[in-house]
Amino acid sequence: MTTQRHEPAMDADDRTMLEGWLDYHRQTLARKCEDLTDEQLRTASVPPSELSLMGLVRHMADVERGWYRRVLAGEDADPLHYNEADPDGEFHLTGAETWQEAYTTWQAEIDIARRNAAGFGLDDLAAGRHRFGERITLRWIHTHMIEEYARHNGHADLLRERLDGATGD
Repeated sequence: MTTQRHEPAMDADDRTMLEGWLDYHRQTLARKCEDLTDEQLRTASVPPSELSLMGLVRHMADVERGWYRRVLAGEDADPLHYNEADPDGEFHLTGAETWQEAYTTWQAEIDIARRNAAGFGLDDLAAGRHRFGERITLRWIHTHMIEEYARHNGHADLLRERLDGATGD
C-alpha cells in the first residue's frame, strides 16, 4: 500500500492551505515507514543516535496529543510514551513494540487533533497554555506542527536511506 499525498491548491484559503500542508507532511512520514518490517522500523540506523522510524511515529503521536489536546483543547491528556523518568521514552524501543500499535495510536491522535482543531478559528486562542504559560492561536499550532513534521521527515529520509537505500519524497 502506498500512502497518497496531495499538496493543497495554490490558491487555497489560509486554513485549507495550513491543514493541507500539515496533512501532506503527516502522509510523508507514513510513506517513509511503508514496506518495512517491525524490526527495521525499530532500528536506530544512524548510531549513536537512538532515533528510529517507529520512534519518530511514537514521538509525533505525543506531539499531536500535546498540541491539539493539552494546549489547544485544554484537555488533561498525559503523554503516551514518555515521562519524567524517561523523557525520551518514545525512542526507547524494545522488541515488544509493533508498527500496527504505533501507527494506530498516531492515527488516533491525528483524528482527535483534526476534531479539536475544527472547533477553533485560526486566530482563536487555545483553551490551554503553552508550557511557558502563553496562550497561542490555532494558526501558530498548525504552523509549528508543519515545521515539526518537516524537520522529522528530513530525519526519516536519512533513516530510511540507511535502512534499505530508498530515497525520494
